[in-house]
Amino acid sequence: MKRRDLFRMGSLAALGAAGVSACGSGGGPGAAGSTRLQFMYWGSTFEKAAVEKMLKSFEQKNQDIKVKPVFTPDEYDVKLNSLVAGGNTPDLGYVPMSMSFRLAEQGNLVNLFPYLQKYPQLAGYLPDAYLWYGQDKLHGVATANEIELLWYSKSAIAAAGAATPPAVASSAWSWDQLVENAYKLTVDQNGKHPDESGFDPKQVRQFGISISLTYAAAWYGFLRGNGADFADEAGKKCLLDTPEAIQVFQNLQDLIYKHRVAPGPGQLAATGDDVPGTNILLKTKRVAMVVDGHWSLLDMNESKVDYGIGVLPKYAEPFTTSQVAGASSVFSTTKHVEEAVELFAFHIDPRYVDLYQQGLWMPQEKKYYEDQAAIDSWTKNDGHPPEFRTAVVDYARDHGVPDLRNRVKNLSAISSDVLTPALQQLESGKRPAAEVLKEVSPKITGMLQGWQHVQEP
Repeated sequence: MKRRDLFRMGSLAALGAAGVSACGSGGGPGAAGSTRLQFMYWGSTFEKAAVEKMLKSFEQKNQDIKVKPVFTPDEYDVKLNSLVAGGNTPDLGYVPMSMSFRLAEQGNLVNLFPYLQKYPQLAGYLPDAYLWYGQDKLHGVATANEIELLWYSKSAIAAAGAATPPAVASSAWSWDQLVENAYKLTVDQNGKHPDESGFDPKQVRQFGISISLTYAAAWYGFLRGNGADFADEAGKKCLLDTPEAIQVFQNLQDLIYKHRVAPGPGQLAATGDDVPGTNILLKTKRVAMVVDGHWSLLDMNESKVDYGIGVLPKYAEPFTTSQVAGASSVFSTTKHVEEAVELFAFHIDPRYVDLYQQGLWMPQEKKYYEDQAAIDSWTKNDGHPPEFRTAVVDYARDHGVPDLRNRVKNLSAISSDVLTPALQQLESGKRPAAEVLKEVSPKITGMLQGWQHVQEP
Protein backbone atom coordinates (compact mmCIF):
# COMPACT_ATOMS: atom_id res chain seq x y z
CA MET A 1 0.00 0.00 0.00
CA LYS A 2 1.15 3.51 -0.78
CA ARG A 3 1.27 6.12 1.97
CA ARG A 4 -1.47 8.05 0.18
CA ASP A 5 -3.69 4.99 0.50
CA LEU A 6 -3.08 5.00 4.23
CA PHE A 7 -4.19 8.62 4.47
CA ARG A 8 -7.21 7.86 2.30
CA MET A 9 -8.38 4.99 4.49
CA GLY A 10 -8.41 7.09 7.63
CA SER A 11 -7.73 3.90 9.57
CA LEU A 12 -4.07 3.75 8.55
CA ALA A 13 -3.65 0.02 8.54
CA ALA A 14 -0.21 -0.26 7.05
CA LEU A 15 2.68 -1.96 5.33
CA GLY A 16 3.75 -5.59 5.69
CA ALA A 17 2.85 -8.27 8.20
CA ALA A 18 3.75 -8.39 11.88
CA GLY A 19 1.97 -9.11 15.13
CA VAL A 20 1.51 -6.92 18.15
CA SER A 21 2.24 -8.21 21.61
CA ALA A 22 0.06 -7.49 24.59
CA CYS A 23 0.92 -4.08 25.89
CA GLY A 24 0.36 -4.63 29.56
CA SER A 25 -1.89 -1.79 30.69
CA GLY A 26 0.66 0.92 30.29
CA GLY A 27 3.72 -0.96 31.43
CA GLY A 28 5.04 -1.46 34.93
CA PRO A 29 8.05 -0.63 37.07
CA GLY A 30 11.33 -1.91 35.71
CA ALA A 31 14.48 -3.15 37.39
CA ALA A 32 16.28 -0.89 39.85
CA GLY A 33 13.29 1.44 40.01
CA SER A 34 13.37 2.36 36.31
CA THR A 35 10.15 3.24 34.53
CA ARG A 36 9.13 1.15 31.56
CA LEU A 37 6.99 2.58 28.76
CA GLN A 38 5.62 1.04 25.59
CA PHE A 39 5.36 3.02 22.38
CA MET A 40 3.11 1.61 19.63
CA TYR A 41 3.44 2.74 16.01
CA TRP A 42 3.13 1.77 12.35
CA GLY A 43 5.25 2.61 9.31
CA SER A 44 7.68 1.46 6.69
CA THR A 45 11.02 -0.18 7.43
CA PHE A 46 12.68 3.21 7.15
CA GLU A 47 10.22 4.77 9.59
CA LYS A 48 10.71 1.84 11.99
CA ALA A 49 14.47 2.45 12.09
CA ALA A 50 14.00 6.19 12.62
CA VAL A 51 11.54 5.72 15.48
CA GLU A 52 13.78 3.17 17.21
CA LYS A 53 16.69 5.59 16.91
CA MET A 54 14.55 8.33 18.46
CA LEU A 55 13.52 6.08 21.36
CA LYS A 56 17.14 5.18 22.11
CA SER A 57 18.00 8.87 22.13
CA PHE A 58 15.17 9.47 24.61
CA GLU A 59 16.51 6.72 26.87
CA GLN A 60 19.97 8.25 26.78
CA LYS A 61 18.55 11.58 27.94
CA ASN A 62 16.32 9.90 30.53
CA GLN A 63 18.39 7.15 32.14
CA ASP A 64 15.60 6.08 34.49
CA ILE A 65 13.14 5.36 31.65
CA LYS A 66 13.17 2.36 29.32
CA VAL A 67 10.96 2.28 26.23
CA LYS A 68 9.81 -0.80 24.38
CA PRO A 69 8.95 -0.17 20.71
CA VAL A 70 5.76 -1.95 19.66
CA PHE A 71 6.03 -1.87 15.87
CA THR A 72 2.70 -2.82 14.30
CA PRO A 73 2.74 -2.51 10.51
CA ASP A 74 -0.30 -4.68 9.81
CA GLU A 75 -3.98 -4.17 10.72
CA TYR A 76 -3.05 -1.43 13.15
CA ASP A 77 -6.58 -0.22 13.83
CA VAL A 78 -7.89 -3.75 14.40
CA LYS A 79 -5.13 -4.61 16.87
CA LEU A 80 -5.38 -1.31 18.71
CA ASN A 81 -9.15 -1.74 19.05
CA SER A 82 -8.53 -5.16 20.60
CA LEU A 83 -6.05 -3.74 23.09
CA VAL A 84 -8.50 -0.98 24.04
CA ALA A 85 -11.29 -3.52 24.54
CA GLY A 86 -9.04 -5.57 26.80
CA GLY A 87 -7.80 -2.57 28.80
CA ASN A 88 -4.31 -3.49 27.66
CA THR A 89 -3.18 -0.43 25.71
CA PRO A 90 0.41 0.86 25.46
CA ASP A 91 1.47 4.00 27.27
CA LEU A 92 1.47 6.10 24.13
CA GLY A 93 1.82 5.95 20.38
CA TYR A 94 0.15 6.51 17.05
CA VAL A 95 -3.64 6.45 16.82
CA PRO A 96 -5.54 6.34 13.51
CA MET A 97 -7.20 9.72 13.03
CA SER A 98 -10.78 8.47 12.71
CA MET A 99 -10.33 6.35 15.83
CA SER A 100 -8.68 9.02 17.95
CA PHE A 101 -11.76 11.18 18.45
CA ARG A 102 -13.85 8.17 19.47
CA LEU A 103 -11.21 6.95 21.95
CA ALA A 104 -10.91 10.43 23.42
CA GLU A 105 -14.66 10.79 23.94
CA GLN A 106 -14.70 7.36 25.60
CA GLY A 107 -12.01 8.45 28.07
CA ASN A 108 -9.26 6.23 26.64
CA LEU A 109 -6.80 9.07 25.94
CA VAL A 110 -5.13 11.52 28.31
CA ASN A 111 -6.22 15.16 28.03
CA LEU A 112 -2.97 16.90 27.08
CA PHE A 113 -4.24 20.47 27.44
CA PRO A 114 -2.78 20.92 30.98
CA TYR A 115 0.68 20.02 29.64
CA LEU A 116 0.91 22.75 26.99
CA GLN A 117 2.44 25.18 29.50
CA LYS A 118 4.99 22.64 30.72
CA TYR A 119 6.16 21.88 27.18
CA PRO A 120 6.32 25.20 25.29
CA GLN A 121 7.09 23.54 21.95
CA LEU A 122 3.67 21.86 22.10
CA ALA A 123 2.02 25.25 22.43
CA GLY A 124 3.79 26.56 19.34
CA TYR A 125 2.36 24.17 16.76
CA LEU A 126 0.48 25.00 13.59
CA PRO A 127 -3.23 25.42 14.44
CA ASP A 128 -4.28 22.42 12.34
CA ALA A 129 -2.00 20.09 14.30
CA TYR A 130 -4.15 20.11 17.44
CA LEU A 131 -6.86 17.49 17.88
CA TRP A 132 -9.56 18.87 20.16
CA TYR A 133 -12.57 16.92 21.39
CA GLY A 134 -14.11 19.77 23.42
CA GLN A 135 -13.25 23.03 25.16
CA ASP A 136 -9.78 22.66 26.75
CA LYS A 137 -9.82 18.98 25.81
CA LEU A 138 -6.85 17.97 23.67
CA HIS A 139 -6.49 14.27 22.95
CA GLY A 140 -3.41 14.48 20.75
CA VAL A 141 -1.53 16.22 18.00
CA ALA A 142 -0.83 15.25 14.45
CA THR A 143 2.36 13.22 14.20
CA ALA A 144 3.52 15.23 11.19
CA ASN A 145 2.32 17.72 8.63
CA GLU A 146 1.95 16.94 4.92
CA ILE A 147 0.69 18.98 1.98
CA GLU A 148 -0.34 18.18 -1.59
CA LEU A 149 2.11 19.20 -4.33
CA LEU A 150 2.54 18.99 -8.10
CA TRP A 151 5.40 16.56 -8.75
CA TYR A 152 6.86 16.42 -12.25
CA SER A 153 9.53 14.73 -14.35
CA LYS A 154 12.09 17.31 -15.44
CA SER A 155 13.11 15.26 -18.46
CA ALA A 156 9.50 14.78 -19.59
CA ILE A 157 8.87 18.53 -19.33
CA ALA A 158 12.03 19.29 -21.33
CA ALA A 159 11.31 16.70 -24.03
CA ALA A 160 7.78 18.03 -24.60
CA GLY A 161 8.72 21.70 -24.55
CA ALA A 162 6.11 22.26 -21.84
CA ALA A 163 6.33 24.98 -19.22
CA THR A 164 7.88 24.11 -15.87
CA PRO A 165 5.23 24.06 -13.12
CA PRO A 166 5.62 27.19 -10.95
CA ALA A 167 7.19 26.73 -7.51
CA VAL A 168 5.71 29.95 -6.07
CA ALA A 169 2.04 30.22 -5.09
CA SER A 170 1.60 33.72 -6.54
CA SER A 171 2.63 32.35 -9.94
CA ALA A 172 0.50 29.19 -9.80
CA TRP A 173 -0.99 28.01 -13.07
CA SER A 174 -4.65 28.56 -13.79
CA TRP A 175 -6.65 25.40 -14.51
CA ASP A 176 -6.53 26.19 -18.23
CA GLN A 177 -2.74 26.45 -18.11
CA LEU A 178 -2.57 23.05 -16.42
CA VAL A 179 -4.70 21.54 -19.18
CA GLU A 180 -2.67 23.25 -21.91
CA ASN A 181 0.59 21.81 -20.62
CA ALA A 182 -0.95 18.40 -19.95
CA TYR A 183 -1.86 18.20 -23.65
CA LYS A 184 1.79 18.72 -24.57
CA LEU A 185 2.88 16.06 -22.12
CA THR A 186 0.36 13.38 -23.17
CA VAL A 187 1.42 11.12 -26.06
CA ASP A 188 0.20 7.79 -27.38
CA GLN A 189 2.37 4.95 -28.67
CA ASN A 190 2.62 6.69 -32.07
CA GLY A 191 3.71 10.01 -30.60
CA LYS A 192 0.37 11.76 -31.12
CA HIS A 193 -1.16 14.20 -28.63
CA PRO A 194 -4.85 14.22 -27.58
CA ASP A 195 -5.61 17.25 -29.76
CA GLU A 196 -4.16 15.60 -32.87
CA SER A 197 -6.05 13.47 -35.36
CA GLY A 198 -5.51 9.74 -34.86
CA PHE A 199 -4.67 9.95 -31.14
CA ASP A 200 -5.36 6.57 -29.52
CA PRO A 201 -6.61 7.01 -25.89
CA LYS A 202 -6.31 3.26 -25.31
CA GLN A 203 -2.60 3.22 -26.14
CA VAL A 204 -1.20 6.13 -24.15
CA ARG A 205 2.54 5.97 -23.59
CA GLN A 206 2.67 8.97 -21.23
CA PHE A 207 -0.16 10.80 -19.51
CA GLY A 208 0.27 14.49 -18.81
CA ILE A 209 -1.24 14.59 -15.33
CA SER A 210 -2.65 12.31 -12.63
CA ILE A 211 -4.98 13.61 -9.90
CA SER A 212 -7.08 11.30 -7.75
CA LEU A 213 -10.82 11.94 -7.79
CA THR A 214 -11.48 9.72 -4.79
CA TYR A 215 -8.78 11.08 -2.45
CA ALA A 216 -10.20 14.14 -0.67
CA ALA A 217 -6.86 15.77 0.06
CA ALA A 218 -6.10 15.90 -3.67
CA TRP A 219 -9.17 18.01 -4.50
CA TYR A 220 -10.04 19.86 -1.29
CA GLY A 221 -7.55 22.67 -1.96
CA PHE A 222 -9.15 23.22 -5.38
CA LEU A 223 -12.58 23.31 -3.75
CA ARG A 224 -11.56 25.97 -1.26
CA GLY A 225 -9.68 27.92 -3.88
CA ASN A 226 -12.82 28.14 -6.01
CA GLY A 227 -14.84 29.58 -3.14
CA ALA A 228 -16.54 26.32 -2.22
CA ASP A 229 -16.38 23.97 0.76
CA PHE A 230 -17.47 20.53 1.84
CA ALA A 231 -20.08 21.84 4.30
CA ASP A 232 -21.55 25.08 5.60
CA GLU A 233 -20.30 27.06 8.60
CA ALA A 234 -22.20 24.86 11.04
CA GLY A 235 -20.97 21.69 9.38
CA LYS A 236 -24.54 20.43 9.00
CA LYS A 237 -25.28 21.04 5.30
CA CYS A 238 -23.23 19.55 2.46
CA LEU A 239 -22.16 22.09 -0.19
CA LEU A 240 -20.80 19.75 -2.86
CA ASP A 241 -23.83 20.51 -5.05
CA THR A 242 -22.96 24.22 -5.39
CA PRO A 243 -21.89 25.52 -8.84
CA GLU A 244 -18.36 26.19 -7.58
CA ALA A 245 -17.92 22.65 -6.27
CA ILE A 246 -19.47 21.09 -9.36
CA GLN A 247 -17.03 23.03 -11.55
CA VAL A 248 -14.05 21.61 -9.67
CA PHE A 249 -15.19 18.01 -9.97
CA GLN A 250 -16.28 18.35 -13.58
CA ASN A 251 -12.85 19.73 -14.43
CA LEU A 252 -11.23 16.72 -12.76
CA GLN A 253 -13.45 14.31 -14.67
CA ASP A 254 -12.78 16.20 -17.92
CA LEU A 255 -9.05 15.58 -17.56
CA ILE A 256 -9.79 11.88 -18.10
CA TYR A 257 -12.69 11.77 -20.56
CA LYS A 258 -12.79 15.12 -22.40
CA HIS A 259 -9.14 16.14 -22.62
CA ARG A 260 -7.78 12.56 -22.29
CA VAL A 261 -4.65 13.81 -20.55
CA ALA A 262 -5.16 11.87 -17.29
CA PRO A 263 -5.52 8.12 -16.68
CA GLY A 264 -8.87 6.56 -15.90
CA PRO A 265 -9.44 3.71 -13.43
CA GLY A 266 -7.04 0.85 -14.02
CA GLN A 267 -4.96 2.55 -16.70
CA LEU A 268 -1.90 2.84 -14.47
CA ALA A 269 -2.30 -0.43 -12.61
CA ALA A 270 0.75 -2.67 -12.82
CA THR A 271 -0.94 -5.78 -11.43
CA GLY A 272 -4.60 -5.87 -10.50
CA ASP A 273 -5.43 -2.63 -8.66
CA ASP A 274 -1.84 -1.95 -7.62
CA VAL A 275 -0.89 1.49 -8.94
CA PRO A 276 2.85 2.23 -8.85
CA GLY A 277 4.04 5.01 -6.55
CA THR A 278 4.53 8.53 -7.83
CA ASN A 279 8.28 8.03 -7.93
CA ILE A 280 7.89 5.05 -10.30
CA LEU A 281 5.30 6.81 -12.47
CA LEU A 282 7.64 9.75 -13.01
CA LYS A 283 10.80 7.68 -13.40
CA THR A 284 9.23 5.41 -16.03
CA LYS A 285 7.46 8.38 -17.67
CA ARG A 286 4.05 6.77 -17.46
CA VAL A 287 2.90 10.15 -16.15
CA ALA A 288 4.66 13.50 -16.46
CA MET A 289 2.97 15.33 -13.55
CA VAL A 290 1.31 13.90 -10.44
CA VAL A 291 -0.58 15.54 -7.59
CA ASP A 292 0.59 13.75 -4.45
CA GLY A 293 1.74 14.42 -0.90
CA HIS A 294 5.04 15.76 0.37
CA TRP A 295 5.88 12.32 1.78
CA SER A 296 6.83 11.27 -1.78
CA LEU A 297 10.08 13.20 -1.35
CA LEU A 298 11.75 10.31 0.46
CA ASP A 299 10.89 7.83 -2.31
CA MET A 300 11.90 10.31 -5.01
CA ASN A 301 15.35 10.66 -3.54
CA GLU A 302 15.81 6.95 -2.85
CA SER A 303 14.70 6.11 -6.41
CA LYS A 304 16.92 8.84 -7.87
CA VAL A 305 14.09 10.35 -9.90
CA ASP A 306 14.85 13.46 -11.95
CA TYR A 307 11.97 15.29 -10.32
CA GLY A 308 10.82 18.81 -9.61
CA ILE A 309 8.23 20.22 -7.19
CA GLY A 310 5.57 22.74 -8.14
CA VAL A 311 2.57 24.28 -6.41
CA LEU A 312 -0.92 23.16 -7.42
CA PRO A 313 -2.87 25.01 -10.10
CA LYS A 314 -5.25 27.59 -8.65
CA TYR A 315 -8.75 28.86 -9.12
CA ALA A 316 -9.44 32.22 -7.47
CA GLU A 317 -6.87 31.51 -4.74
CA PRO A 318 -3.90 29.14 -4.48
CA PHE A 319 -4.59 26.54 -1.81
CA THR A 320 -3.21 23.14 -0.87
CA THR A 321 -4.55 20.64 1.63
CA SER A 322 -2.61 20.31 4.89
CA GLN A 323 -2.92 16.72 5.99
CA VAL A 324 -2.10 15.10 9.29
CA ALA A 325 -0.15 11.86 9.44
CA GLY A 326 -2.34 10.26 12.05
CA ALA A 327 -2.58 11.26 15.69
CA SER A 328 -0.11 10.81 18.50
CA SER A 329 -1.67 10.33 21.92
CA VAL A 330 -1.09 9.11 25.48
CA PHE A 331 -3.38 6.32 26.65
CA SER A 332 -5.29 6.80 29.89
CA THR A 333 -4.33 3.33 31.14
CA THR A 334 -0.69 4.34 31.55
CA LYS A 335 0.69 4.16 35.07
CA HIS A 336 3.30 6.77 34.21
CA VAL A 337 1.47 9.79 32.81
CA GLU A 338 4.26 12.33 33.39
CA GLU A 339 6.93 10.14 31.79
CA ALA A 340 4.63 9.24 28.88
CA VAL A 341 3.92 12.91 28.20
CA GLU A 342 7.67 13.59 28.37
CA LEU A 343 8.21 11.01 25.62
CA PHE A 344 5.18 12.33 23.74
CA ALA A 345 6.75 15.81 23.56
CA PHE A 346 10.11 14.30 22.56
CA HIS A 347 8.98 11.90 19.82
CA ILE A 348 7.89 14.50 17.25
CA ASP A 349 10.69 16.98 17.85
CA PRO A 350 12.76 17.44 14.64
CA ARG A 351 15.90 17.68 16.76
CA TYR A 352 15.57 14.00 17.62
CA VAL A 353 13.79 12.43 14.63
CA ASP A 354 15.51 12.43 11.24
CA LEU A 355 12.33 11.67 9.28
CA TYR A 356 12.00 15.43 8.75
CA GLN A 357 15.46 15.82 7.24
CA GLN A 358 14.97 12.67 5.16
CA GLY A 359 11.80 13.99 3.55
CA LEU A 360 9.04 11.77 4.93
CA TRP A 361 7.58 14.21 7.47
CA MET A 362 7.10 17.97 7.74
CA PRO A 363 7.37 19.56 11.22
CA GLN A 364 4.40 20.85 13.21
CA GLU A 365 6.04 23.70 15.11
CA LYS A 366 5.50 27.15 13.58
CA LYS A 367 9.16 28.08 13.97
CA TYR A 368 10.14 25.53 11.32
CA TYR A 369 8.20 27.62 8.78
CA GLU A 370 9.12 31.08 10.06
CA ASP A 371 12.64 31.13 11.52
CA GLN A 372 15.43 30.80 8.96
CA ALA A 373 17.78 28.78 11.17
CA ALA A 374 14.94 26.38 12.07
CA ILE A 375 13.94 26.07 8.40
CA ASP A 376 17.52 25.30 7.43
CA SER A 377 17.76 22.62 10.14
CA TRP A 378 15.38 20.32 8.22
CA THR A 379 15.57 21.54 4.62
CA LYS A 380 19.19 22.53 3.98
CA ASN A 381 20.48 19.18 2.73
CA ASP A 382 20.80 17.21 -0.49
CA GLY A 383 17.39 15.62 -0.02
CA HIS A 384 15.53 18.90 -0.50
CA PRO A 385 15.65 20.56 -3.96
CA PRO A 386 16.25 24.31 -4.38
CA GLU A 387 12.56 25.09 -4.96
CA PHE A 388 11.54 23.41 -1.68
CA ARG A 389 11.49 26.68 0.29
CA THR A 390 8.81 28.34 -1.85
CA ALA A 391 7.01 25.24 -3.16
CA VAL A 392 6.65 23.56 0.23
CA VAL A 393 7.64 25.64 3.28
CA ASP A 394 6.11 28.96 2.21
CA TYR A 395 3.23 27.21 0.45
CA ALA A 396 2.28 25.20 3.53
CA ARG A 397 2.57 28.19 5.84
CA ASP A 398 0.59 30.68 3.76
CA HIS A 399 -1.75 28.59 1.62
CA GLY A 400 -2.57 25.40 3.51
CA VAL A 401 -6.17 24.55 4.39
CA PRO A 402 -6.83 21.78 6.93
CA ASP A 403 -7.79 18.33 5.72
CA LEU A 404 -11.37 17.20 6.20
CA ARG A 405 -10.37 14.16 8.28
CA ASN A 406 -9.57 16.10 11.44
CA ARG A 407 -12.45 18.56 10.95
CA VAL A 408 -15.62 16.74 9.91
CA LYS A 409 -17.33 14.60 12.53
CA ASN A 410 -18.42 11.18 11.30
CA LEU A 411 -16.33 11.56 8.13
CA SER A 412 -15.25 7.92 8.12
CA ALA A 413 -18.85 6.70 7.83
CA ILE A 414 -19.75 9.44 5.34
CA SER A 415 -16.83 8.51 3.13
CA SER A 416 -17.38 4.77 3.13
CA ASP A 417 -21.16 4.86 2.80
CA VAL A 418 -21.84 7.66 0.34
CA LEU A 419 -18.96 9.97 -0.63
CA THR A 420 -16.44 7.49 -2.00
CA PRO A 421 -19.02 5.54 -4.05
CA ALA A 422 -20.21 8.83 -5.56
CA LEU A 423 -16.68 9.91 -6.45
CA GLN A 424 -16.04 6.50 -8.00
CA GLN A 425 -19.01 7.15 -10.28
CA LEU A 426 -17.36 10.39 -11.35
CA GLU A 427 -14.06 8.64 -11.88
CA SER A 428 -15.73 6.02 -14.09
CA GLY A 429 -17.05 8.75 -16.39
CA LYS A 430 -20.54 7.28 -16.49
CA ARG A 431 -22.30 10.34 -15.06
CA PRO A 432 -21.47 14.09 -15.04
CA ALA A 433 -20.45 15.88 -11.86
CA ALA A 434 -23.65 17.90 -11.48
CA GLU A 435 -25.84 14.81 -11.61
CA VAL A 436 -23.74 12.83 -9.13
CA LEU A 437 -23.17 15.65 -6.66
CA LYS A 438 -26.76 16.86 -6.60
CA GLU A 439 -27.83 13.32 -5.81
CA VAL A 440 -25.26 12.62 -3.09
CA SER A 441 -25.22 15.99 -1.27
CA PRO A 442 -28.59 15.52 0.52
CA LYS A 443 -27.45 12.08 1.65
CA ILE A 444 -24.26 13.56 3.11
CA THR A 445 -26.29 16.34 4.78
CA GLY A 446 -28.35 13.67 6.50
CA MET A 447 -25.18 12.20 8.03
CA LEU A 448 -23.31 15.39 8.97
CA GLN A 449 -22.84 16.04 12.70
CA GLY A 450 -20.88 19.30 12.48
CA TRP A 451 -17.23 20.33 12.56
CA GLN A 452 -14.81 19.19 15.25
CA HIS A 453 -14.08 21.70 18.03
CA VAL A 454 -11.14 24.07 17.49
CA GLN A 455 -9.49 26.61 19.79
CA GLU A 456 -6.25 28.43 20.36
CA PRO A 457 -3.77 26.37 22.45
